[in-house]
Amino acid sequence: MKTLIRRSLKTGLVFGILTVFLFLIGFTGTAANLLADLFHNEFGDPLLGRTPLMLNTVVFLGLIGLWAGAGGASREEDLPGDPVSASVLGGAAAGLVHGLSVGAVAWLIGGLNARGVMMNKYLAELLPIAIRQFLVGFSPAAAGVFYLLFLTAAGALGGGARHALGRGSGRYRTALQAHARDRIEALPFYRTAVAHPAAKYVLYGLLLAGVLLLPLFAGQYWNYTIGTVGIYVLLGLGLNIVVGLAGLLDLGYVAFFAIGAYAMALLTAPTPHNLLWNFWLVIPIGILLAAITGILLGAPVLRMRGDYLAIVTLGFGEIIRILSKSDDLTPFTNGPKGVPSVGGPTFFGLNVNNNIAFVYLIFLSVILVIFVTNRLQNSRVGRAWEAMREDETVSRAMGINTLTQKLLAFAIGAAFAGLGGALFASRNQFTGPEDFNLMVSINVVSLVIVGGMGSIPGVIAGALVLKGLPEMMRQLEDYRIMVFGALLVVMMLWRPAGLIPSSRRKMETAADSGVVDTTEQKGVK
Repeated sequence: MKTLIRRSLKTGLVFGILTVFLFLIGFTGTAANLLADLFHNEFGDPLLGRTPLMLNTVVFLGLIGLWAGAGGASREEDLPGDPVSASVLGGAAAGLVHGLSVGAVAWLIGGLNARGVMMNKYLAELLPIAIRQFLVGFSPAAAGVFYLLFLTAAGALGGGARHALGRGSGRYRTALQAHARDRIEALPFYRTAVAHPAAKYVLYGLLLAGVLLLPLFAGQYWNYTIGTVGIYVLLGLGLNIVVGLAGLLDLGYVAFFAIGAYAMALLTAPTPHNLLWNFWLVIPIGILLAAITGILLGAPVLRMRGDYLAIVTLGFGEIIRILSKSDDLTPFTNGPKGVPSVGGPTFFGLNVNNNIAFVYLIFLSVILVIFVTNRLQNSRVGRAWEAMREDETVSRAMGINTLTQKLLAFAIGAAFAGLGGALFASRNQFTGPEDFNLMVSINVVSLVIVGGMGSIPGVIAGALVLKGLPEMMRQLEDYRIMVFGALLVVMMLWRPAGLIPSSRRKMETAADSGVVDTTEQKGVK
């Protein structure tokens, strides 16, 4: 019983804080608008004196209340003798704490608003209309009581629903999966295909063909988005070598990206130097310049470790951005105005400077970088990087020249960033200082962590999640930073090794938690 009460109170408090936070940043209003788009009721008639947006707000908060109740419900180990009442009781207790938290804030904010205090002077999203919508047309005190009763009821319902849906669902799902598996395995075609040694390659070929055909059917906007995701895959693969394999925390990775982009811009654009060099000639120059910069930066600073290295690289990234828009370098870099009309690729005299061609060029670059990364990861160099990441002192004692290996990792990671920057500037036909702010480095570090450090499929998954999904949910773009933070916290709690961790990383995480998967150990050589 104590465990149940403790969990219910804790869950209710967590969901109370979450709901209040969402209200203070204006997300409850955004959620109501999204539901209005879904239900097509934004301009509908009021119901019981409440506008459709007020009712949508109640629906949204009710869903959170159900979730809170399900989280606070009992588990079988809590009260094995009476699971139904324990689930409803636990859900109601969580809902009560949840309702108390939300009701108290509704009463407080609503009371201040009724006394003429302009809350939006302190929190921009708390406009009077947003507060009235959150109060659902009630007075502040009545809204507080309403949320207390409503969220308590929602919590009890969520607890009961968890018990109803959880009981026996595992057995049903297992039986259904077994039945479906048996039916599929009974198909003659399936048995023949699985037994054939080329089946795996045929599957990969079909997937590759689907990816290659995608740009032909996607519109201009989606081709641009796919290209952006591809460029971030390039950046993620480069940083994956530095952070994921060599264990060097680099927070100024955007600097190498900027060097590749400016190399492409300054050498192919008509302004400021009117050099108009060929795109294919400038690509290796951008890669080489970024790699050399990586070595020049790395030589003096790579003797540092951990936080110190992160701070130095962070400063380097900002130095490159500030230099690119400084007055002294304006004649060379075009300053804050940036460089327009960046040149694009030509192929046997044909201009292929369009979104579809760039998507294929980025695909080709990603495949090439994946090949190089895979070969490096499985080579002596890759093993030296991993040894250095695990324990630098021991790896040095084993005869590994750690400074050389660090410089190599830094240079290769920077070269990949330079390639991404050159493609970025050419595709956009423009580049400027604001393209290379700190958020680019944070985005790349985030996608490597979320996807799984040291894992190539993980980096691709991280880029899709952190760069692709926001484009699909543009209405939530203002909350990208919040989503970043929440996602990183969730990942660290539930999937510390990332979305698709490498086999070695997965084994290390299991060993740290005390549960070693012997199957994984056998698979890792």
